[in-house]
Amino acid sequence: MKLTGVWLPIITPFLNDSVDFESYKNLIDCYIPKGISGIMPLGTTGEGPTISESEFEELVEKTMEYVNGRVPVFIGLGGNNTLKVVKQVKTLEKYMVNGILSVSPYYSRPDQRGIYEHFLRISEATDLDIVVYNIPYRTGRNIENSTIHKLAELKNLVGIKDSCGDIKQSTELLLNPPKNFSILTGEDVLFYTTLLLGGHGGILASSHIRTEDFVQVYKDIQNNDHKAALEKWRGLHKFIPMLFEEPNPAPIKYYLHKHGLIKSSEVRLPLMDITDNLKKRMDLI
Repeated sequence: MKLTGVWLPIITPFLNDSVDFESYKNLIDCYIPKGISGIMPLGTTGEGPTISESEFEELVEKTMEYVNGRVPVFIGLGGNNTLKVVKQVKTLEKYMVNGILSVSPYYSRPDQRGIYEHFLRISEATDLDIVVYNIPYRTGRNIENSTIHKLAELKNLVGIKDSCGDIKQSTELLLNPPKNFSILTGEDVLFYTTLLLGGHGGILASSHIRTEDFVQVYKDIQNNDHKAALEKWRGLHKFIPMLFEEPNPAPIKYYLHKHGLIKSSEVRLPLMDITDNLKKRMDLI
């Protein structure tokens, strides 16, 4: 499938150290009508590393139940143990998800050959669509554009969440994209730029806030109304950096709780609630 538009890497709400499924359902029912293209649970914004195996499966099951076919769902599933990821992806198939968002192996810092073989094994193990997540400042290793082009040749590697942190690399990929391959930015502040350079959309934690405006920026650019898109983008660009001054998703959870969308702003250790200083500034959004 072609991935375009605004994709929501949805937070996981907690209450008293348990997943708050009532708030989770409320979020899904809130965001789908706002025009998002799809939902990606259990990524970094969903605090995937702190989710237990039993919670993981329950969250996948509940996500599919709550979404009820209204938008596609790609589950965050990655790791640095290739055999373990292969086994986990097989368990997802029974839930009829559309695909997975899979981060490049972290900590082990494999070379480009190892990165390719890692995703090749996952691709061979499933018919689910796969979006590769390149975020070297978290993983310790960049996926080079030559490797991305090679990965794009695999049968079910359908796109990339590009958070490489190098505007030159991102621009080169956007100007010379693999065929039938979606390039989605994971750098929220580069959403507008990515679209202008031919990108297909973004997987944007910031789109938890003023979602319709993010969607409208995408629509305006698709309609070649760049002036309207730029005016809308000016307003969004002002608050995006604030959401990442302290570890994601704590600032977003504070906002969602403040506006009554979730019962608690609770995050799991090692993350912490945001500081009072940031709260004061967040209240002005």
